[in-house]
Amino acid sequence: MRALLQRVTHAEVAVEGQTVGRCGRGFLILLGVGPDDTEDDAARLWNKIHKLRVFDDDAGKMNLALDAVEGEVLVVSQFTLYADCRRGNRPSFTAAAPPELGKRLYEHFCELAEADLGARHVGRGIFAAEMQVSLVNDGPITIWLDTDEMTRPRMP
Repeated sequence: MRALLQRVTHAEVAVEGQTVGRCGRGFLILLGVGPDDTEDDAARLWNKIHKLRVFDDDAGKMNLALDAVEGEVLVVSQFTLYADCRRGNRPSFTAAAPPELGKRLYEHFCELAEADLGARHVGRGIFAAEMQVSLVNDGPITIWLDTDEMTRPRMP
């Protein structure tokens, strides 16, 4: 799985002119799913994002995680994170998961976020919809995460 995180003061996503999801201070998460991804990948990615210390502490140092700032998230499905632009000028998206798997893991990722954040807000886009995303990037802080590049747990 791949995620492009943007630390935001607020973000929202609209479909056909209607806002369908939003968040306040926290992360806009653009989430892509690959064909070999699993629920375990979704959990590892969410755990990394949830614990990522990129919010300022009282000394102005990026040292606080989402919980410490009572942060929110907006999760938007983004199959184009798997674009292959190595040949020609038209990207290929064959490296993205099929829609059924992509939707299932996108929903699972959102459910993990909701379980951890409790009463705090988890906004969502609409899977496979044509969406317009607006945000105020805070910092700006933008981080790329890919589960293929994250350390996997060691086997006993």
